[in-house]
Amino acid sequence: MTESARDHGGTSRPACPVQLVRDGPAGHPSCLVTGYAEARQALSDPRLSKDTTAFFADKESTRRLHPAVSATMLASDPPRHTRLRRLVTKAFTPGSVARLRPFVARVTGELLDQWPSPGEADAVAGLAMPLPVTVICELLGVPPADRRDVRRWSGELFTAGRPERTDAASHAMAGYVTRLVAAKRARPDDALLSRLIAVRDGGDGLSEEELVSLAVLLLVAGHETTTHFLGNALLALLGRPALAERLRREPDLLPGVLDELLRHGSPVSTATFRYTTQPVTLGGTRIPAGVPVRVAIGAANRDPGRFPDPDRLDLGRDATGHLAFGHGIHRCLGAPLARVEAEVALRMVLARFPALRLAVPPERLVRLPTRLVHGLAALPVLT
Repeated sequence: MTESARDHGGTSRPACPVQLVRDGPAGHPSCLVTGYAEARQALSDPRLSKDTTAFFADKESTRRLHPAVSATMLASDPPRHTRLRRLVTKAFTPGSVARLRPFVARVTGELLDQWPSPGEADAVAGLAMPLPVTVICELLGVPPADRRDVRRWSGELFTAGRPERTDAASHAMAGYVTRLVAAKRARPDDALLSRLIAVRDGGDGLSEEELVSLAVLLLVAGHETTTHFLGNALLALLGRPALAERLRREPDLLPGVLDELLRHGSPVSTATFRYTTQPVTLGGTRIPAGVPVRVAIGAANRDPGRFPDPDRLDLGRDATGHLAFGHGIHRCLGAPLARVEAEVALRMVLARFPALRLAVPPERLVRLPTRLVHGLAALPVLT
């Protein structure tokens, strides 16, 4: 079950798996990691901190990101990270997520009902984007009328080259969540946000600022990468009709091939910010203390030393160990939910539209202009 790849995921990989580079006009040093073994080490090495507040404390910046976005659980180290993660882990265990499967299937069906048959649809706007947004908003308790704004603000947080839009979106999102917390506190429900408010008000060490920041992170991270995972997976399969047809005939193969789809089309190009707190040696390269380290997830997942013939989409490959969800204590909390959403959505769209195909040549598709995620702006398909 193989076919040559025509689309490439994530950052291209230089010959050297670890490179010290200079960023921007000022030439500030940073480190780019593209090798699999080196990336795996960097993602789990405690000498690489994610505490952005500490790193930027004495540095001037023109950025005006809201602290609820810039200082999330994802941008923290133990013990703070451990404490915050423990509060939400139970909501994303495989058992907890399995209970959401019927809801995921219902939402997917409703979205696919809106696709013309026959006709042309955008698989990003019509499925890959609204499905995970709806699911995470339902989980947290975001009212349906507000979900379009949540999606828009989240997308603007990842817009490259427009820092003013990103900063404005961070304040809009944080302001909305602050108001939502107040509304849930006045009228609690059974959703995850109300449970987190109860933890906060019960005196379990969760500050009001941490509560808002945690909710913002769950909203954004809970759908953004899943959207790109779904779009990339559909593109990979529709570009290889024989593989798509095989999965139509044998849909029970899907759970086992999700790892290869994630490896091949990593939704995250570059992991979020890290820096060395002391000198670290990666792949034989010595990195001084205080240097930002960029881990190129997409490139590491195409390292031929770990995944032979890496540009080939091979649905028979054992791709476990890929880094699409990260590695170590910061591994994606929502990975089980992303897998359920992707399995259900791919199974249903392939079954519902047996003649589904790309509406434009792959080279005409537009990727999002950002270094952090690897996703499509749109995916036109013919049903």
